[in-house]
Order: sequence, then structure tokens, then C-alpha cells
Amino acid sequence: MLKKTLAILLKVAVSAALIWYLLKDIDAAAAQARLQDVNPLLLLLGVVVFYFQLLIGAFRWQAVNRAIGAALSFAQAVRIFFIGMFFNQALPGGTGGDAVRVYLAYKGGLELRCALNGVMLERVAAVVALILLVDLAQPFLQLRIDAKAANLALSSAVFLTFAAVGGIALIMSVDRFFQAFQKYRIVRGLSYLSTDTRAVFLNLKNAFAVVAWGVVGNVNISICVFILAQSLGLDISVVDCLMLVPPVLLIVAIPISVGGWGVRETAMVTAFGLVGVPGEGALVLSILVGLVGLAISLPGGLVWLLSRERGQGATLDEIETEIAVKETVRS
Repeated sequence: MLKKTLAILLKVAVSAALIWYLLKDIDAAAAQARLQDVNPLLLLLGVVVFYFQLLIGAFRWQAVNRAIGAALSFAQAVRIFFIGMFFNQALPGGTGGDAVRVYLAYKGGLELRCALNGVMLERVAAVVALILLVDLAQPFLQLRIDAKAANLALSSAVFLTFAAVGGIALIMSVDRFFQAFQKYRIVRGLSYLSTDTRAVFLNLKNAFAVVAWGVVGNVNISICVFILAQSLGLDISVVDCLMLVPPVLLIVAIPISVGGWGVRETAMVTAFGLVGVPGEGALVLSILVGLVGLAISLPGGLVWLLSRERGQGATLDEIETEIAVKETVRS
């Protein structure tokens, strides 16, 4: 419990420090004026487009589930994914929604292996799609930004690509390295993960479906950012957003802050500054993106309150305890 509390406090400190650092050099009056002049119709359109993430995320998760033989209906996937979105925003750790998704999928009839690996591999697929988009954007990015930034972007893309390929290859090989230690539960769990990772990424049909939905989801977020930028009157093209939003999302995926706050703002101000967007404009855009994400996730809390599982162990500690006890009994 102490470790969790310290981790949360550290993330709060990181978010606060980054936001304080940004605000030092931002024209607060200009930022406030830009926010007050937001176009409400475009803002509403951005919210509607952002809501498509719910369906896209559910489709991506279902593609993973089919690959690993997990029987979860699409209606269940949408409902659970929506609840997970809410908990990712509501809980300070930033990944609580994934634990809730594992729990609800487990309560919905999946084996713990499928529930856990399905959520983990869905996350991996989203990151792989982001790296793919970063790679595809390089030819356009090299022409859009200065030489020093372009070289850094290219070297970072190459590093991320090799790291992703190497990491997935390593996961797929774990069970072959530790065959003599299968009596240990953690080794069996890693072996199951290896098997499921191969099922997702070594089968061309499965890999295409999973990564394609990942690409669609990240493109949808980029389009949403473009719409929100237009609502603020920022001079940003849709191509700029398709180039710059994926690397921002990759940075935000690093779990070092509360809900990505602070990290997202720093990344957005830096990235969009490369194409001439003023700091206060990029900051307001990032805050607007965060608030829209928070707003669309809130109804997921109502879905949770009305769900049958809520009365069967609602806190994360109870979720972890219940799963651990049941798996100990099974073993």
C-alpha cells in the first residue's frame, strides 16, 4: 500500500512540476483569450469524433481476443472498454482502467490468462500502431521541421521500431528459454503470454486486424486534435496532426504522471512548436484534448454504477485479492 501511495505521489509531483514549468513561459492572458474564443460547434464535433475511440478500442480488443481464443461478445467488450476508460481517467495511477478491464472480463467468463493477456496485448497493439504511424510520417516530417529536429525524429523512430520488434520477439521466445521452470506460476504466466503473443503477431490475418484497428484509433485521435485545433483558430493542418500527434501519444503512454497531465502538455507544446504553433495555443489545445477525453469517459462511470459486477468487489484491491484467491484454489 505504501509503495502504491508513493508511486501516485511521485506521478502527482511530475504532473505538477511539468505544468508549473510550462506556465512560467506561457502568456496566460493570450491562452485565456484563445480558450474563451473557442468555436462551440467545432468543439462539439471534436467530442463526437473522440467518442468513436470507444468503438475502435472495443474492435481492437476483440481482434486480440479472437486471436487468442477468448470468447467475449462485442457488447461486453464495448461496455467493459467504456468502464475502463472511466477508471483510467478517475484513478490517479493512470492504468487502473486496465486492471478493471481484466477483472470484468474475468467475471464475464474468460480465463484469467485470456483476460490478462487480452488487455496487455491490446495495449501492445496500440503502441505498435503508434510506432508504425511515426515511421510512416517521417518523409513528411523531414520536410516540415528543421534539420536538427528532423535527425532526432528519424533516429528516435528507428530506435523505437527496433525496440518494438525486439521486445515482441523476446516476449514470443520466453517460454522456450524457461521450459525447465514451468512449475512456477510466474513462469507459466509468461509462457502463456508468449503463446498468445505469437498467436496475435505471427498470424498475418490476426496481426493485420489488430494493428489496423490500432492505426484507425490513433488516426481518429489525430483528426480529433485537428478539429479541436480549428475550434481554437490555430493554424494547423490535418497532415501536421497526423505527423505530430502519434509521437505525443507515445510519450504520454509512459506512466510517469497522473493521467498524462503535464507530460501531454509538454509534448504538445514541444511538438507543435516545431511547425510554428505558439506555446499558449499548443498548451490550450492540449488541455482541451485532456478535458474532452475526461468528459467522454465520465458516462463510463454511470455504466459501472449500473453494472451487475459492481456489488461483487468494486475496489482495485478487492479485484486483485479475488483473482489471486481464485487462481490459488485452481492451482
